[in-house]
Amino acid sequence: MTSMFFSALDPPKSASVSISPSGEIMEGDPVTLNCNSDSNPPSEISWFKGGTYLNYGQTYSISKISSDHSGEYKCKSINEHGEKYSEAVTLNIMYPPRSVSVSISPSGVIVEGDSVTLSCSSDSNPPALNFSWFKEGTFLGSGRIYNISKISSDHSEEYKCRSINEHGEKYSDAVMLNVMYAPRNVVVSINGCGVIVEGDSVTLICSSDSNPPALNFSWFKENQISAVGSGQSFSALQSGRFYCEAHNQHGSQRSDAVTVTVHHRASRNVIVIAATSGGLFIIIIIVLFIIQRKIMNRKPAIHEYENDVPSSSYTALDRRTRSLDQYNTIISVHPRPAVHQSGSSE
Repeated sequence: MTSMFFSALDPPKSASVSISPSGEIMEGDPVTLNCNSDSNPPSEISWFKGGTYLNYGQTYSISKISSDHSGEYKCKSINEHGEKYSEAVTLNIMYPPRSVSVSISPSGVIVEGDSVTLSCSSDSNPPALNFSWFKEGTFLGSGRIYNISKISSDHSEEYKCRSINEHGEKYSDAVMLNVMYAPRNVVVSINGCGVIVEGDSVTLICSSDSNPPALNFSWFKENQISAVGSGQSFSALQSGRFYCEAHNQHGSQRSDAVTVTVHHRASRNVIVIAATSGGLFIIIIIVLFIIQRKIMNRKPAIHEYENDVPSSSYTALDRRTRSLDQYNTIISVHPRPAVHQSGSSE
C-alpha cells in the first residue's frame, strides 16, 4: 500500500509589518521594516507608503530616516493563489524644533498706541510646548503669544522667540518692530546769535524726533496767523519771536518760540570799527584822511590871496635897490591875511 502526502496550496493567510528599532525613532536613525507572511508557496512582498509603491523584498530599509519618512507603511504578500495586505503601521519620527518664526499682527504699519501681537511658530515632534521671548537678548516672557497692549516708540527693536521640546531648542530669526509716531521734541536752534544788524539775517533751524522723519516744516511769527516761511531752515530778517511746526503723515507739533532782535544801523556819518587786530591801522588811515581834507580846504585861500597881489609890487621890491621906507610901505599896504579872506589894495 502506498501512502501519498498532499501539501495544501493556499493564498497568503496573513501579513504583518514589524519595525526595528521598536522604540522611539529619532531623525537620523537607521530603520528597517520587515513583512511577515504565511503562504504556500511563499509570497512575493511589495511595500507601500500611503498607497504609493516603494519597493519589493522581505524588508524595507531606510539608512538615515528623516521627518519626510513619517507616514503609514504596509506590505503586500502575493503568490499564484492570491494576495493579502498587512495592516498599516505608522512611522513617527521625532525631531527637535526647526523652522521657528515670528509673525506680527497687525502685519501692516504700526502706529504708536496700537495693540500688537507677536506669535511664535515652529515645526517639531513632539510639538514644542515651551516658548520664550527676547528683545535684543533680554528675556521678556514665556508663551507662544506675546502681546503689547499699547505700543510706543520704546518698543521699536528686534524681537525673537525660542522654541523647545525634549529633543532640542531653536531660536527664530529676529524681526523688527518699527513703530511710527508723529513729531515730538520739536526745537528751534539759532545758527549764530539772535542779535543781528539791520540788513543782515539770522538762520533758524527746526529739528524734531519722529518716525518717519518729518519732511514738512512751517515757520510762524508770534501773533501772526499765516506762515512766514517753510523748510527746515528759515532766515529771519526782522525782530520778533519765531517758532516752527514739524509735520509727518501721523501728525504735527510746534516748537517753543525763540527771540530774534534786529539793531538799526548807525548814521552814515558814523564810522564803526570792529575791535580786530587791524583796527589800529584803520584808525590811522581815517585820521590821515581827515588831516588831508583840512589842508586841502586851506590851500585855495592862500592861492587866492597871492593872485590878488600885483606882480609889479613884488618885482619892484628889492632890498638891495629900495630904501627901508619903501619896503615898509609895501608891507603895510599889503599885509598877509590872518584868516581865509580875499586881500584888498588901497
